[in-house]
Amino acid sequence: MTIKNDRLIRALLRQPVDATPVWIMRQAGRYLPEYRQVRKQAGNFLNLCKTPELACEVTLQPIRRFPLDAAIIFSDILTIPEAMGLGLHFAEGEGPVFAHPLRDHTAIDKLIIPNPAEALTYVTDAIKLVKHELAEQIPLIGFAGSPWTLACYMIEGHGSKNFALPKKMLYNEPTLLHKLLTKLSKATILYLNAQIAAGVDVVMLFDTWGGLLGYNEYPQFSLHYMQEIIKGLNVSQSGKKIPVILFTKGGGQWLPIIANSGCDAIGLDWTTNITLARQQVGGSVALQGNLDPCLLYAKPDKIVTEVQELLAAFGKGPGHIFNLGHGINPDVDPECVSVLVDAVHTYSKVYHP
Repeated sequence: MTIKNDRLIRALLRQPVDATPVWIMRQAGRYLPEYRQVRKQAGNFLNLCKTPELACEVTLQPIRRFPLDAAIIFSDILTIPEAMGLGLHFAEGEGPVFAHPLRDHTAIDKLIIPNPAEALTYVTDAIKLVKHELAEQIPLIGFAGSPWTLACYMIEGHGSKNFALPKKMLYNEPTLLHKLLTKLSKATILYLNAQIAAGVDVVMLFDTWGGLLGYNEYPQFSLHYMQEIIKGLNVSQSGKKIPVILFTKGGGQWLPIIANSGCDAIGLDWTTNITLARQQVGGSVALQGNLDPCLLYAKPDKIVTEVQELLAAFGKGPGHIFNLGHGINPDVDPECVSVLVDAVHTYSKVYHP
């Protein structure tokens, strides 16, 4: 079945579009009052993720409010480590915490690669529900965390500014870290293929902490494993291509090698100049991004101006997906999101004659 609004798919494949597509990282989230109500109903964040009907509802909430060009399944990047038995919970005001962080060979050797059909059906069930509700009006994005980013949380045991423990393992026990990253790559291939089989139209890898790596370490400990995942994906489904977006926060310095990873699009954070990024990757991949999330605190006219400037910075032609350079902040006024989305659609048409 053909997707009615396929701007996102076409842009990811660098095909002509009538306007630049726009979606927003964390578009289903705490900035929406209707999300907060469902979150309260669920009791906690994990219950919300693990209840397909509720995950479906919050996935659809921003689609009802704004004329976005894609939905993204409501879930979390830490679903795989949770399924591996590390005892994930979310502490109020502190973020994710693992009861059983990985600190030695024994813990990593014991890790079992989860079967998505057994341990992660709540995600695939939610995808099926969302696809039914969307009725092929817009595409649905599935996602996973990169092996390096998952390893950061699994080794450290919680969020951190510098993730000293995984970095310590990288330098002192690189073979052990590679063993963990290999397991996570295999698990992620299974997980994303299960999402594709359930109906997602696009998949995205979130390498949130790739930018913490040194210039020479990033290709070995992050990009290599994302390449392995891309190679293992079933990206051809019923005659259609499933595009792959790769987003490394802080990854602007590695754009040429990321472009050669096999992905279809690179997500850019707001510290990267999109004009220079386009020059660096040529026409090999699409680019997604990259408005500073904090600009949504600005007045409407300032948001419109920044949207116009970013569209002009990319310039004419296909291959741009408008997004923030990271997730939307939870205290943003939803009306500012409406201004953003409308501005993208209105002012991007001149770049797509």
